[in-house]
Amino acid sequence: MRVPVVVAAIAICTAGNAGLVGAAASSPSAKIARMTVTSPTLKHGFLPRNVLNGYGCTGENLSPALQWSGAPEGTKSFIVTLYDPDDRDSPSGWWHWVVYNIPGNVSVLADRAGAEHSAELPAGALHGRGDEGTLAYTGPCPDKGDAPHRYTFTVYALDVPTLAVDAGASGAMVVETAHDHILAKGDLVVRFGR
Repeated sequence: MRVPVVVAAIAICTAGNAGLVGAAASSPSAKIARMTVTSPTLKHGFLPRNVLNGYGCTGENLSPALQWSGAPEGTKSFIVTLYDPDDRDSPSGWWHWVVYNIPGNVSVLADRAGAEHSAELPAGALHGRGDEGTLAYTGPCPDKGDAPHRYTFTVYALDVPTLAVDAGASGAMVVETAHDHILAKGDLVVRFGR
């Protein structure tokens, strides 16, 4: 099932490259603060190593490193998602990566942390199920001829240490369950086409 992240508004600023756009998400309510999300790996957009190996794409399907700052006091855990709102085969977008129960003292996901059964995930963090059906990162592979898709990495800061979701919960379930616990969020949008 493909379900979109509901965002009231996104303030987007160009980061000096047509493939990469950085943004701190505007909050749906005044109490949700902004965070900054960056990636040393994605300075110039997705690398071939980050792209899916399948459906006509020939990447290595490795997740990029991510880091974030600006989490407010009281943050007890984080969620990281990668979502494509522009997937034209579904009216509800596509979830590429879901990680939740990331401890509140963590501000980095290492390069390759998205591998299935990854030893690079922080202790206690869990992969949710992406729309490809796996508990792992699935890289971008937009249809040929599409306008570049907006691949959105979102980090949510939560006021609870763990989410009450079943193992392998979908991206939509993880984000919906977290809804009332979000203290802050931030986005990094990377455009990619082929």
